[in-house]
Amino acid sequence: MDDADFPADGFYVLVTGANSGLGLGIGCRLIDEFLHTRPQSQTLVLISTTRDTRKGAATTAAFRKYLKDACRKAERSIPGFTMLLQRRVQFREEILDLTSLLSVQRLATKLKRELPHLDVLICNAGIGGWTGVNWPHAIWTVLTDTVHTTTWPEFKISGVGWVTKPQLPKDSKGNQPPEPPLGEVFCANLFGHYVLGHALMPLLSAAATEGSGRIIWMSSIEAPACDFNADDFQGLKSSNAYESSKRITDMLGMTAEMPSTAPWTSTYFSTTSTPEKHAEAGHEKSSKPRIYITHPGICATGIFPLPWILALGMTAAFWLARWLGSPWHPITAYKGATAPVWVALAEQGMLDAMERREGRGKWGSATDRWGNERVERTEVEGWGWGGKVGEFSKRKGRWRHATDLTAERRAEFEELGRLAWTEMERLRGGWEGRLEGLEGLE
Repeated sequence: MDDADFPADGFYVLVTGANSGLGLGIGCRLIDEFLHTRPQSQTLVLISTTRDTRKGAATTAAFRKYLKDACRKAERSIPGFTMLLQRRVQFREEILDLTSLLSVQRLATKLKRELPHLDVLICNAGIGGWTGVNWPHAIWTVLTDTVHTTTWPEFKISGVGWVTKPQLPKDSKGNQPPEPPLGEVFCANLFGHYVLGHALMPLLSAAATEGSGRIIWMSSIEAPACDFNADDFQGLKSSNAYESSKRITDMLGMTAEMPSTAPWTSTYFSTTSTPEKHAEAGHEKSSKPRIYITHPGICATGIFPLPWILALGMTAAFWLARWLGSPWHPITAYKGATAPVWVALAEQGMLDAMERREGRGKWGSATDRWGNERVERTEVEGWGWGGKVGEFSKRKGRWRHATDLTAERRAEFEELGRLAWTEMERLRGGWEGRLEGLEGLE
């Protein structure tokens, strides 16, 4: 598909890691909800990223099949509706390895050259970094404490000290230039997306002038404060690197609009240049995009690799937890996509009004016992549900060890958020400086 095929007024959504699991669920749900909620004149351009062309082609084929099936269902009630619906969704696949910052920069440069704007960036891709399970502990706690254990498990065994492959290419003599270590889980889950978001800021800012321009971070319900260590920011020494990366994600998102973080967020949101296509499309003016934090609840995906028989047992435990009253077990990827897709398509005025009334929040995918999905605010340790001291705290699905928000804890959280933005901007500036001029190298 060439540039002429992409509508200037289309609704452009980029979903990373869309080849399976939650990413595939996000794409399918986006198709459904876009077709049902947006004007017939609007076109969805769904851009999916995978690590190689084979996965990219398979992802696009899966989306095309899903769209075809959705149109077939609509055709039964409204004959002739299929052609109209199919024209409203376009697909594009791109290659992206979030553990390679050169790959991130190449994709951003390509998209800035070819797209008129980007309405939503959904930062979904990531890795768990787990290597196994403490089976005796897992079996005992799942049997005796099902809901809590399947929501906040403590039996996963994580790799420690994982780093990415070298980011800098070898020199002409075949020597590897020195570079600081970059945590693999940290980069895949957080830093790669962070660099991508900044690199795509001209596209996101162009969309923000029209009431869109959103960066949606995929966090986790498993992001306790105890798993983050400011002295080990990338989690290189941690046995909970995944949870640490999600904790930082929460801190960045909740404090993104605060005056105390403004010196660093202002440089992150800055656009140093505007692609020619923006001016051609009438996007000379730009505005700052918004950051939102979401999580999928607990889904039975392949992020935690298990033999098929054990995966079936895990899924059965999830179903039991839901029937026992847990709101955080959507189980399927499609239901887990409820929160990020809702945030992606919601009217900006509605989101702003909700945050003015309830405070800045973390949006989670939840269901009732019968699997009816909904979006629920989710408590963030040290921030609460909206950063408001004294807010109602007796809510269903609360972490057992949660404590009510105090002014002291909120101040501490804000300071951690400032620290996180400072360090992320320091890392971004350092790596972009090292990689300057290397983007065209393989």
